[in-house]
Amino acid sequence: MFPALLWLAGCTRAPRLAAVPAGQTVLAFGDSVTHGTGASAGQDWPTLLATLTGWRVINAGIPGDTAENGRHRLPPLLAEHRPALVIIEIGGNDFLRRRPANAVKEDLRDMVRTVRQMGAQVALVAVPELSLMSALTRQPTDAPLYEELAKEEGVALVPDVFSSVLSEARLRADQIHPNADGYRQLADGIHTQLKSLGAAP
Repeated sequence: MFPALLWLAGCTRAPRLAAVPAGQTVLAFGDSVTHGTGASAGQDWPTLLATLTGWRVINAGIPGDTAENGRHRLPPLLAEHRPALVIIEIGGNDFLRRRPANAVKEDLRDMVRTVRQMGAQVALVAVPELSLMSALTRQPTDAPLYEELAKEEGVALVPDVFSSVLSEARLRADQIHPNADGYRQLADGIHTQLKSLGAAP
């Protein structure tokens, strides 16, 4: 079974999301992985997710962006697009800059609360942590702060998908970015979990 589905099966208190019908606006907010770095135009996971769901997915990924900066960039996008759902994938560049995990967590918490205050639903995509063990084993795992924050805030979490993609060389453009096949698997995994949580058609 796909690792993320194991998580869903074992987590009886995973928060449900209201259904987001085809045609609704969804904001994909993040960094280079949301932008689609490592693949050609149109192969990014937000575009692929739009095809899978019929949603109007806005790709708000900026290469190099951090959670620290993202919390300031997010509110104007929410005001402009009024999305029904926001999918947040960010934090990897903070890890590369060795920012303390707790600081990244608090930036993400601020974003989650901002989304909710604007009346939208939110789902958090877990990002792999940087560790010596993952580098040695080539088996990246989610940074623990994502699951911690999901439990503390009662927010929907999409775990394991990004880490699973980066664990397979055939799915990577480089050590931190998927290739076209990787983005396809990332989109499929995000879609599967959002569907299990009740949001995706």
